[in-house]
Amino acid sequence: MSPGRHSGGGGGGGGGGWLKHFAGHGRVRSGNGLACPLLGIAFFAAFIYFSFGDFRPSPGRAELSFVGRNGTQFVLDGRAFYVNGWNSYWMLDQAAEEFSKPRVTEMFQIGAKMGMTVCRTWAFNDGTYHALQVSLGIFDERIFKALDWVIAEARRHGIRLLLSLVNNLQHYGGKTQYVKWAWDEGIGLSSSNDSFFFDPSIRKYFKIYLKTILTRKNHITGIEYRDDPTIFGWELMNEPQCASDSSGDTLQEWIEDMSEFVKTIDHKHLLTIGLEGFYGPVSSQEKQSINPGQWYGTLGSDFLLNSKVSHVDFASVHVYPDQWLLKADFSEKTNYISKWVASHIEDGDQELHKPVMFTEFGLSKKSKNFEHSQRVTFYRSIFDKIYESARNNGAGAGTMIWQLLVPGMEQYSDDYGIIPGQTPSVDSLLKEQSCRLLSLKLEKDSSDTSSRIC
Repeated sequence: MSPGRHSGGGGGGGGGGWLKHFAGHGRVRSGNGLACPLLGIAFFAAFIYFSFGDFRPSPGRAELSFVGRNGTQFVLDGRAFYVNGWNSYWMLDQAAEEFSKPRVTEMFQIGAKMGMTVCRTWAFNDGTYHALQVSLGIFDERIFKALDWVIAEARRHGIRLLLSLVNNLQHYGGKTQYVKWAWDEGIGLSSSNDSFFFDPSIRKYFKIYLKTILTRKNHITGIEYRDDPTIFGWELMNEPQCASDSSGDTLQEWIEDMSEFVKTIDHKHLLTIGLEGFYGPVSSQEKQSINPGQWYGTLGSDFLLNSKVSHVDFASVHVYPDQWLLKADFSEKTNYISKWVASHIEDGDQELHKPVMFTEFGLSKKSKNFEHSQRVTFYRSIFDKIYESARNNGAGAGTMIWQLLVPGMEQYSDDYGIIPGQTPSVDSLLKEQSCRLLSLKLEKDSSDTSSRIC
C-alpha cells in the first residue's frame, strides 16, 4: 500500500528563491560518475531544454500532439516518448485558493527546469474540503475552474498530466465516500467499501463523474478535457483493491466496464488502471512468488490479468520496499526491488506487449538507519533499469517519483516528500535521468550515437 495522502491545509508562502538556487546547481553526472560531455548540437539542445524550456510547446506557440502508444513504447509524433515524471497529488487543492496557486506554478517551473515531462496528480476530491464532487453527481464549479487552471498552467510550462480519477484510500473521499453517499441516500446495496465495485447505483454515479470530467470544457482554453493533449492520460483509480473478493473477479469486471466506458467517450488519451503491481491467483506461482508476501496476492487485484484488458493502454506499478519488507535491511530491500522492477518490465515485453510505468516509488525517511544517500541508491537502481529497457526498445516506459513539493507545504508531505533544492544529490539524480532520456531520444531520432549527451 502506498503512503497516506494528506488532506490538511497549506502552510506559508512558496519558496520562489529555489529556482535561482537550482539554476546554478552542480553538474549533472551519469551513471559511471562522468559529467555529461559537451557534444555539439545535441548538448546545446539539452542545455536550452533544461535552462529555458524553449523546446516545450505552449499556447500560441505550437500545437500539442497527443502521446500515444506503439507496442511497448509511448510515442509522440511517431517518435519514442520517455517519462521522467513526478507526483504532486495536491495541485487541485492548492489551485482552489488564490494565495496557494503560486505553489502549483512553482512546482511546474521546477519540474520543467529539471527536464521532467509528466506530473501525476488527483483529478478528484469527493466530499471533503475543497470538494470537486460535493455529493453524488453534484459538482462545485469553483473547484472545477481550479482544475481547469491546473491543466492550463501545466500546458503553459510544457508539462503533461496523468490524472487519477478516484482513490481506493479514504483520503480525498475515495470509494468510501461513494459508498457512504449511496448508503445515506438509501440506494446502496451494502455499507462495505468494496460495494463501490459491484453496486449498480454506485457504478452509475461513478460513470456520471467520468463523463462530467471527460467532457468538461476548460473555461480558460476552451478545450474539452478529452480533446486536450496536455493530459498525458487517465488513471481509473489510485491503487485499486477489492479484498472482499480475493479471486479478483469483481475488480476485473469493474476494470473492463469502466475502461470501456472511458474509451467510448475519449479514444484520444492513454488509459491505465493505477495498480500497485501485485500478482493475484490467476498469475503463475513463479510470478506470485515475486510478491513481497503471500498476503499481497489476496487483495483482489492481479497485475497481469487486469493489465491485459484491451482498453488499458499501459500498466502501472508502485514501489515501496520499506512498507512491504518491514524487517529487511537496506541491502535486502534494494535486491528485492531489482527483481520486482525487472519482473514487471519483463511482463510488459513478453506478456502484455504494453508499456509499463512505475507511477509511484519512494523510500521513507523514517526507515531504520535512514540516510539520504540511500534514496539516491534506491532511485538510481530504478532509473537504471528504465534507461536500459528504453535503450533496448523495451517496455520500461518511465517513472514518477513520489512526491515533490515546494517550501511551505509541510502539511502535505509524508515520509516520502522531497522539496527540490533541499537535497542536492536527489536533485542531481532527477536531472541526470532527464538528461539521459533526452540523450537517448536524440540519439534514436538521429540514428547517430554521437548525439549521446550523458
